[in-house]
Amino acid sequence: MDPFLILLNSFSSSLSDSELDSLKFLCRKEISKRRLESVRSGRDLFGILLEQQLIASDKVSVLEELFKNIKREDLVSQLKQFEEEGEVNAPDDQPDAHEKRFQKAAIEVICDNVGKDWKMLVRKLDVSEVKLERIVAANPYNLREQFYQSLREWQKWKGRDAKVADLIKALRGCNMNLVADKVEKKLLQLNTETS
Repeated sequence: MDPFLILLNSFSSSLSDSELDSLKFLCRKEISKRRLESVRSGRDLFGILLEQQLIASDKVSVLEELFKNIKREDLVSQLKQFEEEGEVNAPDDQPDAHEKRFQKAAIEVICDNVGKDWKMLVRKLDVSEVKLERIVAANPYNLREQFYQSLREWQKWKGRDAKVADLIKALRGCNMNLVADKVEKKLLQLNTETS
C-alpha cells in the first residue's frame, strides 16, 4: 500500500465537519464549485487534489498550507515527519543524518542566493529536462518552489550519492562562486557547531 495514501486516509478521519468545510472553502480557486459540492469527506477532497496533481507524496506544500490555515499544526507536523522519513527511496539508499543536515543547509543557502539562472545549475546536476518541465508545470507561479523541488528531485534521484560537494562543484561550474563560497561558509559553521 502507498504510505502517502495511508497518511491521507488518517488525515481524513481526523478532520471535523467544520474543518472539512474550511478546507473546501480554501480550495475554491483550485477546484470548481460543482466538484467541491460533491466532497463529503477529506478522502474526497484529497482525491481531487491528487487527481489535479496539486499534491503528491513528494509535493506536500499545498496540503501543509491548508492545514496551517485551519490551525491543525498536529497534521502539519505529521506531514513534515512523512516528508523527512517517508521518502520513496529505500532507507539504505539515503544519505546519513549528518549528510542530510548539510544538504538541507546547502539547499537553503542555494535557494536564497541563486537567482534567475537556477535552471543552469539544475541542468549541471543532470536533472532531466522532462523532470524539470514537470516541476515547473506543477509550480507555475513560484520560481523558488520550482528551484527547491528541482534540487529535491536531484536528491531523490542520487540517493546516497547526493553529496554537498557535488552541489558546490556544480555551482562553481556555473560560475556561481559567491554562492559556492556561502555554502562552504555555512557548512563550516555547521561543522563547528557539531564539534
